[in-house]
Amino acid sequence: MSELLHPAAPHHLPSFITAPGDTDILMILVGIILIAAVLAVGNIYLRLHTLPERMAHKSQKLQFEIVAVLGLLALFTHIHLFWVAGLLLAMIDLPDFGTPLRSIAGSVAKIAGVPANIDEETETETGTPEPQKLSADTDRPDKPQDSGKDSASEERSHA
Repeated sequence: MSELLHPAAPHHLPSFITAPGDTDILMILVGIILIAAVLAVGNIYLRLHTLPERMAHKSQKLQFEIVAVLGLLALFTHIHLFWVAGLLLAMIDLPDFGTPLRSIAGSVAKIAGVPANIDEETETETGTPEPQKLSADTDRPDKPQDSGKDSASEERSHA
């Protein structure tokens, strides 16, 4: 039984129209493109959103942490002013006031004859502090540890 076309129907259908029961390739292609586009736009959005953090990564630790918190606030509250503030803070190079002030404090302590901070006394050439060993008797790190004798045996030897 052959089906006759309706007289008003076009004789040549476009290639994107599929016959009933066939796979619609155009719909599958558009679905794949849509998923790829959503993932690409999301990736671009997140990279743009983390721009202030990446800019502040090479700055001071406190500045980086403030920019990171502002970025999280902007992400979760959708208040774009936090992102703009984080971007501006990341662009500004804050001066380092801590290092000169610590140097001045160490010099003044040395002039006054006051023992300096334990961290400053034990800095190595790389600038990282080494832990000092404390003696068993006192909490003073500059006193050497005793050679293993207890105080009772020391008193007997002197008497």
